[in-house]
Amino acid sequence: MTTLALIGAAHIHTPNFIDRLNKRDTVSVKYVWDHHAARAGAAASKLDAQAVGDLEAAYRDPEVEAVIVCAETDRHEAVVMPAVEAQKHLFVEKPLGFASEDAYLMAEAIREAGVLFQTGYFMRGLPVHLFLKEQIDRGHFGKVTRIRHSNCHAGSLRGRFDGEWRWMADPGVAGCGAFGDLGTHALDILLWLMGEVEAVTASIDIVTNRYPGCDESGEGILHFKNGAVGTLAAGWVDVADPVKVLISGTEGHAYVVADTLYFKSEHVEGADGSAWNDLPDMLPHAFDLFLDALEGKAAPLVGVEEAAYRNAVMEALYEGAATRTWVTPRPPL
Repeated sequence: MTTLALIGAAHIHTPNFIDRLNKRDTVSVKYVWDHHAARAGAAASKLDAQAVGDLEAAYRDPEVEAVIVCAETDRHEAVVMPAVEAQKHLFVEKPLGFASEDAYLMAEAIREAGVLFQTGYFMRGLPVHLFLKEQIDRGHFGKVTRIRHSNCHAGSLRGRFDGEWRWMADPGVAGCGAFGDLGTHALDILLWLMGEVEAVTASIDIVTNRYPGCDESGEGILHFKNGAVGTLAAGWVDVADPVKVLISGTEGHAYVVADTLYFKSEHVEGADGSAWNDLPDMLPHAFDLFLDALEGKAAPLVGVEEAAYRNAVMEALYEGAATRTWVTPRPPL
């Protein structure tokens, strides 16, 4: 049995994680901490855990092997660094940091401590993304010239952040608005597929002003070091998001429309541009992969350096939008 602590219950994905924990008989949550005592108590009651007001109580307990951080983004550094000092393994909900500075500080400490790390980039495990990475790695598109990824929903239109998740629409707490919140998933896929970038820029906008001062939609442009150009769309004011992925190369292309992949390659038999259904199996959710790793199972986790670099690139996208210039992100560790 692996003993855990839940540090913060503020993130919108917390209920999903609690459900996953309760369905798994190989883990138990001993403590729940949150700076809002009522929120800690509510989460603790669902996990049959002890709500604590002293963060260090969870870190001092040798039974606690790992912590799950679902605190507000601006509190990540304050809760992650003592966890690292206590040699606790870490799942930190995305994004790792409020900005590049705290993200790189945490990443370096986590790397030096040698503890397990994971964050919530679950899209890597989707069959279409696993397939596209394999095709890119095998050179089946030839030279990739353009790539696009979109991750949008109607969160602002439907008032998703009107209640207990309101902090996620406050850039002063979350570090970003809609473009950063949803865009970090699309950015992770683009960087995972294509590698590092030379420079980026973006156009990021407030649309409805339902959450004053919070951006709700954006489009980014990324110039990759391999010469490809990428575009990234993300927002909370989209009634649908039917075209998720587009890859164009000198010897093939792929695109996803309404969750159907269309694939063409000179190197793959039968890849004539029509619908393609021969895809890998879906991987477990990123959170479950972390729990698997704690049990000693082989699991593809997101590197902490990768997580910090995504913070840096997103920060540069916001800077590019503010200054209407191309910005070179802080390089990875």
